[in-house]
Amino acid sequence: MASVTIHSVRKTFGETPILHGVDIEILDGSFTVLVGPSGCGKSTLLRMIAGLEHITGGEIRIGGKVVNDMPPKARDIAMVFQNYALYPHMTVRNNMAFSLNLAKMDKAKADEKVARAAEILGLQTLLDRYPRQLSGGQRQRVAMGRAIVRDPQVFLFDEPLSNLDAKLRVAMRSEIKELHQRLKTTSIYVTHDQIEAMTMGDQIVVMRDGRIEQTGSPLELYDNPANQFVAGFIGSPAMNFLTGTIRRANGSAYFELLDGTRVPAPASAASDGQPVVFGTRPEHLLLANEGGIPAKVVVLEPTGMDTFVACRHDKLDIAAVFRERYDFAPGTNIHLVPDLSRAHLFDAQTGQRIP
Repeated sequence: MASVTIHSVRKTFGETPILHGVDIEILDGSFTVLVGPSGCGKSTLLRMIAGLEHITGGEIRIGGKVVNDMPPKARDIAMVFQNYALYPHMTVRNNMAFSLNLAKMDKAKADEKVARAAEILGLQTLLDRYPRQLSGGQRQRVAMGRAIVRDPQVFLFDEPLSNLDAKLRVAMRSEIKELHQRLKTTSIYVTHDQIEAMTMGDQIVVMRDGRIEQTGSPLELYDNPANQFVAGFIGSPAMNFLTGTIRRANGSAYFELLDGTRVPAPASAASDGQPVVFGTRPEHLLLANEGGIPAKVVVLEPTGMDTFVACRHDKLDIAAVFRERYDFAPGTNIHLVPDLSRAHLFDAQTGQRIP
């Protein structure tokens, strides 16, 4: 196992900058998730850690050693790809043992490592099958087994679940997390799915346009987003954003929507008359008989566990989630009151959260 330090790392393709001085500290034995929209640079950064992409500037250390000019095979890392990358003409056993055979490891020792990985991943009965005879989930487990047998310092996962169906993805998320808890090997995981990031990572790094927007634990990012982008990206359904102005009078602060509707504002340093964006998560909206934000029900989606309600206020779409079961007909008028202890204000120009 080893820590990974990424210091002022830059990447350009020709004249096009992709990464703009990225800094990340990944602790020994931790599970760090790089998350962000497509094209944000997360996969490029992972490939740079693996040695598959040249580093334009900055420094990457694995276990305290600078690896900028070190070939991939010397970095003691193992990578699990999105497309499995299994050899179709080899059995599961031979796929898993391939890197060990390449390193000319003693056959008995290689067989022992393969058997151990197969036991961990539940592949004992599949060792003599070929990839074409396996399901998507089984192929992904073989790809992970091929990484495990190398006993690397760092595991790198490049969107390994994106080719699986929704139900299998949930199951595989748990398997990968359980695997990490068992092996305690430093892991770096790339995904664009924020649910995967929230449920799997000890540390989440949110990226956008080659820059880091925020780094922290899943709940830290969820409860205290640094800016409007992080607040909108982390959480499903997404946070509601209401544009308006702060009004202060008689020692009280109010948030005034564009149509004049007013609700109490959360405590913040926002000044009177300051344009702001009021952020509230769907599950932090409370139902009231009057006051708050009047809204008209557009769509109601009962899921059994809770009730999702899509509403509209003055052409503004608002999502609400209630633990109770409601049966609102479309067109029903309701009143929504934000939980101020969970609400946020963002600067309308910069998008930064107002402390």
